[in-house]
Amino acid sequence: MRVEEIEEKLIYGISTRTKNSDEMNPETAKIASIWQKFDNTVQVNYKDGERVYGVYYNYESDANGEFDVLAGYEIPNNKLDNVKIQKGRYLVFDKTFEDTDDNTRIQAIIETWGKIWEYFSNENSQYKRVYTTDFEYYKGPNEIEIYISIAK
Repeated sequence: MRVEEIEEKLIYGISTRTKNSDEMNPETAKIASIWQKFDNTVQVNYKDGERVYGVYYNYESDANGEFDVLAGYEIPNNKLDNVKIQKGRYLVFDKTFEDTDDNTRIQAIIETWGKIWEYFSNENSQYKRVYTTDFEYYKGPNEIEIYISIAK
């Protein structure tokens, strides 16, 4: 874990509104389907350094309320939704994993979010989550960083 100051950036992609309790049930989960739609409709040039983001924003309240999520990248595209990652202070959780297959990647993401929820559920944690924008940054095929907005 480390703290980083992030400048505002605009991300373009495909979005939906959901809540964590819906994501725990395959019948009501929406996040996987927007990633699938993004992967099937948007060409990302990974070889030239383009990377993808999963942005969480418009929080209704906290981890229990509804929020929007956008699967996207930084290339301007008027046919896609867009969201600004807010300038601010973020606590970064990172994970590197061996395999690059989808199941390994999904498991790594789930494990990392589990660590995030565990950290912020501790009343004595050093940093406090502010629920502005949070985001996953896919640095490469086997590396993810998750940025959680925290109080100054």
